[in-house]
Amino acid sequence: MTQNHLTPSSVRIAFKLEKVLIIILLWATLSGPGFAQNGSETLTVPLIVDGQAQIIEAFSDPESWIRHDLWVETDFDTDGDGKPDRMHVAVTRPAQTESGELQLPVIYETSPYYSGVASDLTDFFWDVRHELGETPPPRNEAPQVIRTGTRPVISNSHIRRWVPRGFIVVHSTSPGTGLSDGAPTVGGPNESLAPKAVIDWLNGRAPGYSTRDGFEQVEAFWATGKVGMTGTSYNGTLPLAAAATGVEGLEAIIPVAPNTSYYHYYRANGLVRSPGGYLGEDIDVLYDFIHSGDEEKREYNNRTVRDTEMAQGMDRITGDYNDFWAGRDYLNQIDSVRAAVFMAHAFNDWNVMPEHSYRIYEALRARGVPSMIYYHQGGHGGEPPLELMNRWFTRYLFGVENGVEELPRAWITREGDERDQPTPYEDYPNPAASPVTFYLTPGAPERGGLVTTSTAGNGTETLMDNVSFSGSALAEAEWTNHRLIYLTPELTQDLHISGVPSVTVTLASSKPAANLSVWLVSLPWNHGRNAQIYDNIITRGWADPQNIHSISESQPLNPGEFYTLTFDLEPDDQIIPAGQQIGMMIFSSDREFTLWPRPGTELTIDLDRTHLTLPVVGGNSALSFE
Repeated sequence: MTQNHLTPSSVRIAFKLEKVLIIILLWATLSGPGFAQNGSETLTVPLIVDGQAQIIEAFSDPESWIRHDLWVETDFDTDGDGKPDRMHVAVTRPAQTESGELQLPVIYETSPYYSGVASDLTDFFWDVRHELGETPPPRNEAPQVIRTGTRPVISNSHIRRWVPRGFIVVHSTSPGTGLSDGAPTVGGPNESLAPKAVIDWLNGRAPGYSTRDGFEQVEAFWATGKVGMTGTSYNGTLPLAAAATGVEGLEAIIPVAPNTSYYHYYRANGLVRSPGGYLGEDIDVLYDFIHSGDEEKREYNNRTVRDTEMAQGMDRITGDYNDFWAGRDYLNQIDSVRAAVFMAHAFNDWNVMPEHSYRIYEALRARGVPSMIYYHQGGHGGEPPLELMNRWFTRYLFGVENGVEELPRAWITREGDERDQPTPYEDYPNPAASPVTFYLTPGAPERGGLVTTSTAGNGTETLMDNVSFSGSALAEAEWTNHRLIYLTPELTQDLHISGVPSVTVTLASSKPAANLSVWLVSLPWNHGRNAQIYDNIITRGWADPQNIHSISESQPLNPGEFYTLTFDLEPDDQIIPAGQQIGMMIFSSDREFTLWPRPGTELTIDLDRTHLTLPVVGGNSALSFE
């Protein structure tokens, strides 16, 4: 089915707005200070056209913007000095707000990155070369971050985009970073309460001071109290953290590639797993990476947070979910979210994986919270089109009834399209998708079959773990005993996958512990000059067979005994072109993501009790094979 791309005209039609509709939000009357009185009337109040805040000439001169910094006091003390931690805040606003007669909403970003990070921690990651279930070798002590910048302006991100459109832009540095007090906790309560305090200050409920340790108060008399937050990666996590406090005044957020659970970032179904591109990183490494705060407080912070709380809670031996990780999982706090949430992510983000946004979107949708989701086919990062972001913030910060609630719930950039030209869908997963089950037929050490008809008597096949080989090399290999792979016949027409694939694997291990990795691939592998990130790897997943009953409890495997586990692969929405074959590859240690035990562990797969469930648009009727 053909879908229309997002264009300004198509969205205007969707809103059923007249082409010349203009809504002027007047905080000042036409004869008052909202207009200049210099012989020609100059618009100095926000202007909304076709549901979007427009650029106002009088707000567009950076030389006229008012910039100032301050410190907002919180109600916690995480650096042990006996005083409430204060967060460093920077404000950029149009000069027209100085009189107090024009109040504007705020777009706010907070981050632990603004004052510098460790230059290179590669040599201070955890060593992934160790046996599963054993105590890992100690990590080398990382060098301290050299803090950069004492300037009032924390960051210039968002300012040139939003201030000319009639928003005030606020930035703040996270606890224990830059000129903010406190300790970094990487998902601890203070990372939620710090932006909450800033939003409380914007609403007159928390004190702000002109200096870090003084008592001259600063008031946000220029703010309406309505706040929107956005940011990418860690900066996208923190809007959700703030929203999870239920703070009044936070009306809308647009998290881009957010980490919504540190367990899902550093673990997978009971397995110790690294984020893509950072093999051996764990939560304590990220702590060291961002700890740019007061040098005099760092020893206390290291001792209490990194070397105690994290060291006791992160558990690199079993990889199990526990109270430490549960406290850093925002899905557990989702019932407090009242802000309208527009999630954004990429299907090929193997750093912060696409499940992070989907799990939150799914929960918010079930609760009836205003929500929308944008996915593209690239890698880490990539915000939604400006038009959609503008409409989202205009609706919830200016209170303009622009019809955004009637828009399609899902926006997905199709393969080969520009990111700012997504295709709208009724929802994600595509409501037209239904599960199709694929079964295995033998073929090892070459390639077996992936078929839609279940047959008995297919027996077992065995692979030998050897982390020396990358996943892509294993997928391409015509013959190897280090993986098992099962292929569909060649597709004779395009196949649209939309949703969360899952696998059921019945296996026996030759050792009490083993890694389990599953990739869904599209073959033949594209090595061409125009190869795209989505050409070959459809999706992936990992699990610890010791966690067959719960990710919170692992039990050693009895060598030779068969166990059955079912787990999800990463969400996807992809069109596999005709001429390709879909392959399900099962192997043990994943060189890019898992620990590296010594080669030799054998996994034996029961083919009759192993299958793949794939969400296919059109279901079984959409399948067409050679």
